[in-house]
Amino acid sequence: MSLLSIEDVHAYYGESHVLQGVSLDVDEGEVVALIGRNGVGKTTTIRSILGLTPPREGTVRIHGEDVTGEETHEIARRGVGWVPEERRLFSHLTVDENVRIATPEPDMVEAAYETAYSTFPELKSHREKDAGDLSGGQQQMVAIARGLVGDNDLLLVDEPSEGLAPQIVESVAEALRSVSTETTILLVEQNFPLAMDLADRYYLIDHGTVVDSGDTEGVTQEDETIRRYLSA
Repeated sequence: MSLLSIEDVHAYYGESHVLQGVSLDVDEGEVVALIGRNGVGKTTTIRSILGLTPPREGTVRIHGEDVTGEETHEIARRGVGWVPEERRLFSHLTVDENVRIATPEPDMVEAAYETAYSTFPELKSHREKDAGDLSGGQQQMVAIARGLVGDNDLLLVDEPSEGLAPQIVESVAEALRSVSTETTILLVEQNFPLAMDLADRYYLIDHGTVVDSGDTEGVTQEDETIRRYLSA
């Protein structure tokens, strides 16, 4: 049984039909990448899983249970964490405070700090700094750490490398590799080589539908289907 299963999901923004029958599965322990050009429905897929953009048709299942139509906080309680594209940190709160706010129970705070700072040792010396004073890469680390501290079974990660310098991208990538040893990940990533490096499998989305999927091993941007759908 898949940890996450999406079947024939249709989602809209107003009258705009964004997802037009997306189906995919993510098994426990996998890293699965959603790839495709900007605006084809990758982030909307994440939002539909979370109930932020509820499907008008189709089904979302987590651990085999139908969660379609549930509120976002109910889905989160099922062990689903989210690292949004915009990071959404509390910029005037410290790193410690950002982590603490993301911790579901007061008696889990110390364990949350241990998880955050063992995963991202670089943050430990900045834990009393306001999150808004950190570098872009450090802010992304805080955002990922917040997704981890709820002891989630599934982590939805949206564009973790966006806007980061290459050396910082590698730090974030290494952190995600570490996270993936204990947490299943569905990754939206525009950086194709990074997505292929991190993921076990991929789904290629175009105009709100899955047009290709498979194992990532050996897949390059020169593959005919990849080139056709990812080229500008």
